Amino acid sequence: MLVNLKSIMDYAEEMKIGIGAFNVPNLESLKAIVAAAQECDTPVILNYAPVHSCFMDIEEAAFLMLHYAKKATVPICVHLDHGASFEICMKAIRLGFTSVMIDASGKSLEDNIKETRAVVRAAHSVGVSVEAELGHIFSSEIGIAENDSATEVETRESFKDLNDVYTNPKVAKEFVEATQVDALAIAFGTSHGVYLTKPELDLNRISEIKAEIDMPFVMHGGSGLSKEEFQKAVINGVRKINYYTYMSLCGGKAIKEFVDSKKDDELVFFHDIPNVAIAAMKENIIEAIKIFSLKK
Repeated sequence: MLVNLKSIMDYAEEMKIGIGAFNVPNLESLKAIVAAAQECDTPVILNYAPVHSCFMDIEEAAFLMLHYAKKATVPICVHLDHGASFEICMKAIRLGFTSVMIDASGKSLEDNIKETRAVVRAAHSVGVSVEAELGHIFSSEIGIAENDSATEVETRESFKDLNDVYTNPKVAKEFVEATQVDALAIAFGTSHGVYLTKPELDLNRISEIKAEIDMPFVMHGGSGLSKEEFQKAVINGVRKINYYTYMSLCGGKAIKEFVDSKKDDELVFFHDIPNVAIAAMKENIIEAIKIFSLKK
């Protein structure tokens, strides 16, 4: 069933769990996500990031995601990830997305508030939820797959003081009160893409922000963390967890193993390959959903 982000975040807060937000760059990923959600009987969020338009444009993605969400047996939100402008957020809403992220985190606090407030005003008038970002979420050197600034490699070494990029609890309170967003993506040390070195997380910062403003928090760049780190983040207040890179790698690995297993004279049909990837990604997503739900 198709729902907005706020209803899923309300459920996550009531159950004190995290909900997976899985990116949809193609039909195979979409099938894997929905199948996993239904098997786990758990709500999920379908993310479409504009950076994935080279695989599937937003119009096609909207049609497919809405179709699968509406016929699903679990609540599903269709969400625009990392919308870089008011215009792209409005386009997503017109296409039927039930949630949008306006990402003005690279701009000044004043401009971030101004742009976010404008999106919130328009989105809330038609029942669409809004996520925004405050602070800076790092990008790794490979596999950056969520962010429109994917060409930029920004690591911890790029910054002299991490306090300048991690989300400030007092500023978070000011930002949320000024914008009335439904969910806030916060920075506490995670990175987009494939980890080359283990991230240094400030998980206590989540609790510090929660003490200032009690609302659903979003973790971007969560792939590659340990089960314990994911679950500590959820316990501290994270309710939406963006997850894509390692899910996609799992599908790619399964295809490689499938092709490599064939003898030289054995035929490989392309129509078999998508199902191999779907099955592998589905199992990876099921494991992620269990971790986010705080299951042992």
